[in-house]
Amino acid sequence: MTLDIVQMVLVTVLTAATPLILAGIGELVVERAGVLNLGVEGMMVLGAAAGFAVASQTGSTALGALGGAGAGLLLAALFGILTVGLAANQVASGLALTILGLGLSGLVGAGYVGMKRDPAPHLDLPGLTDLPGIGRLLFGHDAFVYAALLLVAGVWWFLWRTRAGLTLRAIGDDHTATHALGLKVRKVRFLAVLFGGACAGLAGAYLSLAYTPFWAPAMTAGRGWIALALVVFASWQPLRVAVGALLFGGATVLQLHAQAAGLGLPGQLLSAVPYLATILALVLLSLGRRRGGSLAPAALGRVFAPSR
Repeated sequence: MTLDIVQMVLVTVLTAATPLILAGIGELVVERAGVLNLGVEGMMVLGAAAGFAVASQTGSTALGALGGAGAGLLLAALFGILTVGLAANQVASGLALTILGLGLSGLVGAGYVGMKRDPAPHLDLPGLTDLPGIGRLLFGHDAFVYAALLLVAGVWWFLWRTRAGLTLRAIGDDHTATHALGLKVRKVRFLAVLFGGACAGLAGAYLSLAYTPFWAPAMTAGRGWIALALVVFASWQPLRVAVGALLFGGATVLQLHAQAAGLGLPGQLLSAVPYLATILALVLLSLGRRRGGSLAPAALGRVFAPSR
């Protein structure tokens, strides 16, 4: 296997992981604030539809990305009003949000089914992009990929190196105590929910504007649920979310190559490989937590902690 082939595989893995990184990092911030949003799938698919619609109407990929992020943010605002403002049940509200997002995406994207457009442009630096072995991997991606990587670094720095990040983590650990200290618990949680929604919408826009530059109903194919699982798999750590997303991207690429190789296995079984790998990782993580304890924010521990 040549170095260029390895580079091509790694580039494919990173592009497959990008929507999971974007959505997963956003959900990590939400859960660190002590809120569980199960509506990531709905926000992603609505972001994909809105992003493609805006980009098709304006001819601008950048405006399409903003449109997708804005759609996810608006849906997240509704979730925040229900759960943070009105104290509605988070699980029920998140599931309703997913159903609403799927329905709205079908409405928004009704006139764009089957349409195609040019994918988001890739960075091209003469002399660097063509470097053998690493050029395309480091300098040949679109802006979405670089935004996802910067988001991982930025969220890590925010959570662990800033006073605001410490406040957010403290609220997720014990909102009663932080409220007694005079911290604005609802405001912080609502802003976290908005951030997570914008990230999920941007992840959806990436799917329809760069990864597969067309719109199709339910094109997220469960990636929102996988992003939720990755946050748990990563023990609410940003860098681990990126690693988990890369593992899922690798499983996705593996099943595609397996189908192309004609192994004789059903295509449906091979398509399920990435999801089975995620489930296996969650099971192993749960077994590990039985021995070492959970790193989940206290507000979410009752949901994710293994039964005893």
